[in-house]
Amino acid sequence: MPEPKAVNSMFARIARRYDIANRLLSGGMDVWWRWRMVRRVARGQPTDILDLATGSGDVAFSISRNVASANQIVGMDFCQPMLDEAVKKQAADVRKRYGNIRFQQGDGLALPLPDDAFDAVTIAFGLRNMGDRHRSLSEMHRVLRKNGRVFVLEFSRPQSWFRPIYLFYLRHGLPWLAGLVTGDRAAYIYLNETIEAFPDRTALCAEFLAAGFSRVESAGWTFGVVALHTAVK
Repeated sequence: MPEPKAVNSMFARIARRYDIANRLLSGGMDVWWRWRMVRRVARGQPTDILDLATGSGDVAFSISRNVASANQIVGMDFCQPMLDEAVKKQAADVRKRYGNIRFQQGDGLALPLPDDAFDAVTIAFGLRNMGDRHRSLSEMHRVLRKNGRVFVLEFSRPQSWFRPIYLFYLRHGLPWLAGLVTGDRAAYIYLNETIEAFPDRTALCAEFLAAGFSRVESAGWTFGVVALHTAVK
C-alpha cells in the first residue's frame, strides 16, 4: 500500500501542473471519464455529495455544473497544495457557478465528517493512493446515508489486444512525457507502479462487499483502461 507522507509530498510537488499533465497524458480522455461518472451520479438526484481525493477539484466542479439536485458538495483531499489549486479555480470563475462547493483538507482513512451525512461519495483516481483501501472504503460507507451510493473511477488493466500497447505506454511513454511536463518523472513511475499493483475489477468488487456495501457493479471504459465501480450502502 502507498505510504501517505510520500504520496502527499509527491502531489504537493506536481500540484501546479497537475491539470495540464492530466490533459496531455490522457489525450484529454480524463475529462470525458470524469463527466461520464458525474452523469451516473446525477441519475440518483443526490443533494449532499462528498468528492474524496478531490485534488484540483475537477469532479467537484463537474458535479456543480451537471447535477441539478446538488445542494452541498464537499471536496476533500489530504494534500493542501492540491486544494489550493482547486480554490484558485473556484475563485477565478467569473460566472460564480460554484458557490455550493466547500473545499476541506481531510484524511481519507479518518474522514473528519459525521456519520450518514451524504447521498453520494465520488472518488476519481484516488483509491489507489490510499494507504489502507479497506479502511478508506469503510469510511466512505460510514459517511453515506442509507441507500447512498459510492462511485469509484480508477485506472484498470485492459485484458484485450490493447493490453501490450497500454502497458508499453504506461511503463515507458508516460513517465517520459510526464517528466517533460511536470519535471517530476518519479511521480509518474509511481503512477505506473500503483496501476499495475491495483486489484482487478473482480477483486475490487470483493473489497467493496467486505467494507459493507451491496449491489456492487463495475464497468470498463476505453478498452478497459479505466473502470467505474458503483455500490450502495
